[in-house]
Amino acid sequence: MKKNKLAKPTAASSQKYLDIAEIRDNVVVMKDSSLRAVLLVSSINFSLKSEEEQDAIISAYASFLNSLEFPVQIIIQSRPINIDNYLAYLSGIKNEQTNELLKMQTAEYIDYISELVKMGEIMTKRFYVVITYNPMAPSKKGFFDQFLSVFKLSTQIKLNQEKFEKFKEEISTRANLVAGALGSMGVNSNPLDTQSLVELYYGSYNPQISEEQKAGELDKVQVGE
Repeated sequence: MKKNKLAKPTAASSQKYLDIAEIRDNVVVMKDSSLRAVLLVSSINFSLKSEEEQDAIISAYASFLNSLEFPVQIIIQSRPINIDNYLAYLSGIKNEQTNELLKMQTAEYIDYISELVKMGEIMTKRFYVVITYNPMAPSKKGFFDQFLSVFKLSTQIKLNQEKFEKFKEEISTRANLVAGALGSMGVNSNPLDTQSLVELYYGSYNPQISEEQKAGELDKVQVGE
């Protein structure tokens, strides 16, 4: 009897299920042609401020929110602290030690730091502000249309260079306005470049894998097709 040859199913790329079309020139391009810019924002210790300083910060933050004419998203990302590089540095020092007592003490210190981080579950926090720009303000969809869109794969839209430069200038202006408003509160901010954006989204969608496998160099990472 002849065996039926079954075609092997083609593994679908997870990228087509995301809303991101590509990342280029420090900007995230979505599949609906809208753009995103991301600011990495510093933090301030509000509780250590005087009452007058706290009131000033609250007032500046309220003015910032009231002045916005476009949507922004504030994201707080918590991750377990990664001290692998520091431990590797200490291991290098230990291996270079010629004094056996110092070598033993360094090894004990490495074990102590490792256990301290594991037991304390020390976390790092990063703060981001995402600025949006949508040149094609979409009409509001009803519930049924939104339900159907979940099962429909979005068509990736490529912006030509002329349109992209125009849209990029607009979102850069918005990012500068947000950075200036944050600065009035004593909060520093820096826009993420292309490589940083790739690493941010890679780590967000692959939190466990990203700890073991880094995103790597930009030319080795697929950020759009």
